[in-house]
Amino acid sequence: MNPTYLTTDELADRIRYDARTIRNQLKDSVLLEGVHYFRPFGGRKMLFIWEAIERDMMLASLANAPLVPLSAGGVAHG
Repeated sequence: MNPTYLTTDELADRIRYDARTIRNQLKDSVLLEGVHYFRPFGGRKMLFIWEAIERDMMLASLANAPLVPLSAGGVAHG
């Protein structure tokens, strides 16, 4: 399976964020170089790895989902 490489503008279109937000805030705090993006040939341009970003967005969403404890011992996703 080949990874899907996206430019900043292509990623912005996919996740409905402004390209400036990706360049400034997300890159510095959420997206990790070598995991979510890389700089081909040591240049300034960044290519984002869609599958890694999609995976981690889903994991973060599930981690923040509220859980409601049930009397029988399980949990309900609320």
